[in-house]
Amino acid sequence: MLIALLPGDGIGLEVITETRRVLDAVCGDRLTYEEALVGGAAYKAMGHPLPPETLAIARRADAILFGAVGDPDCDSLERKLRPEQAILGLRAELGLFANLRPAKGFKELVNESALRPEIAGAIDLLIVRELNGDVYFGEKGMRKTDAGRRQGYDIMSYDEDEVARIARVGFETARARRGKLCSVDKANVLETSQLWRDVVIELSADYPDVELSHMYVDNAAMQLVRNPGQFDVVVTGNLFGDILSDQASMCVGSIGLLPSASLDANAKGLYEPIHGSAPDIAGQGKANPLATILSAAMMLRYSLGMAAEADRIEAAVAKALAGGARTADLGGTMRTAEMGEAVLRQL
Repeated sequence: MLIALLPGDGIGLEVITETRRVLDAVCGDRLTYEEALVGGAAYKAMGHPLPPETLAIARRADAILFGAVGDPDCDSLERKLRPEQAILGLRAELGLFANLRPAKGFKELVNESALRPEIAGAIDLLIVRELNGDVYFGEKGMRKTDAGRRQGYDIMSYDEDEVARIARVGFETARARRGKLCSVDKANVLETSQLWRDVVIELSADYPDVELSHMYVDNAAMQLVRNPGQFDVVVTGNLFGDILSDQASMCVGSIGLLPSASLDANAKGLYEPIHGSAPDIAGQGKANPLATILSAAMMLRYSLGMAAEADRIEAAVAKALAGGARTADLGGTMRTAEMGEAVLRQL
């Protein structure tokens, strides 16, 4: 099976390197790899954050393992050439519409969370985020008002088929877990959200075994810190899901712990940690590779049909943490390669 390795910028190469070591230990020669430039690194070398050569490798691969994109040197570029357009382009070109972001507390790390230990320890949720619509892909631009003032605009929109597609992923995922689905929107003020809620309610008739609830996004943000244990599966739009999943990561203890999967209709996926490129620590060996290692476990489970190997990786991460392995974001002193080695020892 072919894996496209796209390290990207900043700490991307460091965390991908450790993840490759873990995959080699677990899967041996069953996986092959093609590596390509993406993000700011691709722009500097090839003039575009998602070169045709990189997209071609991603298309023919069975799955994509992605590091991170973002480079301060590129902040002044026109938007279509900025590193972040690489991940948006991959999502659009490959039809990766369903983002799965699990957040589960490790009992060994409850004291690292900003929440009380008894609250942090109860976290076991999955956020299902729509990826191909909303303000990120809507019409956008800059214009002048009648008074001659600058005005920026980004249009939020969904059609009912887009909502139904991601809602079905939410319902199916909840059915396979604890049978509870919370749909997050802002239907009290947004027409887009009203459509979202209407479609989700209509689809719920097909899933009588799933308990459906609705929550406004501002309340959901509050509930994630007040009582995160109430959530099983959360389904929401692109913008709200982006914000809530990052918040959930800090409820667990560190953004360096959370993996994610972005899937198409046939379960081909792009797998990446939810943290960014962290240019302030890039090249210093300080990055936590666990989110990327756990993303690789998701890749084995969801796209490659290797659930037993995924279980081994996740168990090794838990045992490494139980044994006291800690990078700086978790209050420790381990370097990136040392954390990778700690996981390898448990394997």
